[in-house]
Amino acid sequence: MAQSSNSERQLITILKLSTFLIFIGRAYQHIVWDAPYRAFLWDEGILKGVIENIFGVSWNEYVTSLSAASTISFSIKTIGVFYLMCAIATLLIKPNMKRLGKLFLIGGSIGLFVLALLYCKEKFFHVGQFFEYTIQFLSPVLLYLVLFTTVEFKKIRLIALIAIALTFSCHGLYAVGYYPRPGSFIDMTLNSLPMNEPSAHLLLKIAGILDFVIAIAIFIPRISYAALVYAFIWGGLTAIARLVGHFHVDFLGNTFSQWTWEVLIRLPHALIPLFVMVADRPGLNLINKLFFRKDLQNISYTADATEQA
Repeated sequence: MAQSSNSERQLITILKLSTFLIFIGRAYQHIVWDAPYRAFLWDEGILKGVIENIFGVSWNEYVTSLSAASTISFSIKTIGVFYLMCAIATLLIKPNMKRLGKLFLIGGSIGLFVLALLYCKEKFFHVGQFFEYTIQFLSPVLLYLVLFTTVEFKKIRLIALIAIALTFSCHGLYAVGYYPRPGSFIDMTLNSLPMNEPSAHLLLKIAGILDFVIAIAIFIPRISYAALVYAFIWGGLTAIARLVGHFHVDFLGNTFSQWTWEVLIRLPHALIPLFVMVADRPGLNLINKLFFRKDLQNISYTADATEQA
């Protein structure tokens, strides 16, 4: 069943919005705040030999050098500028701009992939920490596949489902306590909902179990749509909780500066489930007013999962 023009525009819009939010959020993080590149650049076990043998300075000189620290900070901000360019390109890109797509969508995705590896290293190589970012580093890839390739849409849909499953299940690993449950999870819950700490721990454990259920349910045709609706709602709520759970009226500017980008990079956890929802039920005109005017001719979608539902 070929996708309608309206459905095509919806799908492109969702992917563009998802990719834009990730890039603009990461750009703000890198330019204004920081990113975990020092977890690698200051790892003595990995880089000591390189620094001492190639650059001819001792490891202690390197890690205490103001010049090296300044170079690292400048490089992080430069990466932020690149992400800003990726965000702008995402909004402007058209199907006849394949080279631009490779540079900013694939290039940006590689950057996000490396960033996920760095977060994984920073968190003692918890594999779940890496795969929790799957939606983020695959969103630009999904957009690239839709805009510039003739890959069957059902394969693109499958990639989106895998990204959702990995992101939610790995988030669940922290929520249920398989990995140490982050204190920020507890703080956000207590600050967002009227409950005590034991109740917050119980709620997070239940939410984590549901994350695992959803990661499986989205692949079962008869219940996949309902599971995607839950993923859309829960993904949106957990994103917004970053701001709501850390909101301080007395420090309004700092609150928005510190937490808005955290919201932006997580909103795709709701948008990619929405992408699959619209693909499965294109008759639902959820975002008509946000349509891009450009139609694509290279999307053909065999809605096997939808027809079985």
